[in-house]
Amino acid sequence: MSALRRIGASLFAPALAVVVAIVLTAVVILLIGQDPAVALRVLFDFGDTPAQQTQSIVVILNRAVPLFLSGLAVAVAFRMGLFNIGVEGQYRMATVIAAGAGAAVVLPAPLHVLLIIVVAMAVGAVWAGIVAVLKVTRGVSEVISSIMLNFIALGTASFLLTGPLRGSEEGAAIITTTDIPESGRFPAINGVFDLLGLEQPRGQLFGFLLVAVVVGVVVSVLIKRTRFGFDLRATGLSPSAATASGIDARAMVIKTMLISGAIAGLIGLPDLLGDTHHFGTEFTAGLGFLGIAVALLGRNSPVGIAFAALLFAFLDRAAVPLQFADIPASVVTIIQGTIVLSVVVANEVAKQLTRRRAGRASGQGDSGTADGGTSAGPGGPVGTRITDDRQEAGA
Repeated sequence: MSALRRIGASLFAPALAVVVAIVLTAVVILLIGQDPAVALRVLFDFGDTPAQQTQSIVVILNRAVPLFLSGLAVAVAFRMGLFNIGVEGQYRMATVIAAGAGAAVVLPAPLHVLLIIVVAMAVGAVWAGIVAVLKVTRGVSEVISSIMLNFIALGTASFLLTGPLRGSEEGAAIITTTDIPESGRFPAINGVFDLLGLEQPRGQLFGFLLVAVVVGVVVSVLIKRTRFGFDLRATGLSPSAATASGIDARAMVIKTMLISGAIAGLIGLPDLLGDTHHFGTEFTAGLGFLGIAVALLGRNSPVGIAFAALLFAFLDRAAVPLQFADIPASVVTIIQGTIVLSVVVANEVAKQLTRRRAGRASGQGDSGTADGGTSAGPGGPVGTRITDDRQEAGA
């Protein structure tokens, strides 16, 4: 029963957020003189033919992959109690430099792709590492420094694109880097539709989907099944108690931001390696900020983030069909925005309910802290629990 209660508590906030977002969006649609039922029908209209339906699935999955990676990057920092708003700048810097590096070399296909991935992860980690160093050495809030670094990243990326890494001709309407050779492109995985007995879509399903799945599994294992993951979660819950238990909180800040930045560096690669094969002025923007919403909706869990990314991708796909139905595409933005606001409120409600249940349970079990048994300081249950759990985790 306790397991079912925990699952219910974890699903309460996102489910409530989605319901509230749908209701508020329906009200907005009514206010602009349109029919909410029509909008709902358009949202779930995947096409009339099997090929159109599989194409809609491809569009959703291709959009969900970078959103999933963005949500993971944000969630890793969240678990540590850090707010990495700089994911937007980290992936933009990583993508432009990875595109330039990929276009500058010619290697066998697996090595070429691996080089681009490593470069992107390294650049993202270095850019996030600046935030961590400023925090642990100068006490600069990661929120402020990461926001400032976003602007620096965008300006630097523009300089690189129009200067050293420019590949398009002078006077071109769209400025891009040089195209990555064939050996540096990630193959599509459309063969999965044949295996499932489905019609082949017009577009290509990004092969980087497989990399995203692997990254999600690795992050899940790292956070939940390793000593490092426990130290990360413990420091996020109570830095003072974690320090008293022997955890170097300053080192954990740096390590966590490096990992978050490395994951952020992967966000632009699905499009770069699977579609455009270059970075340009029309490259997808805003994925870093959407990752914050995805992480919140997914409650910082890789599985939850995957479902949240699919939901946001599903909504993004409907933007164009909504316009054909004379409904503003901004309806999608309204839904996403209300989901974010609703999930924040719902999370707070869930926290209050949990605290009340915990308070009633502790009131029934213990009469107070007079016997020294319920102190929340490093010497009390928090510190003891951290020490005991570290031993269980293989300390």
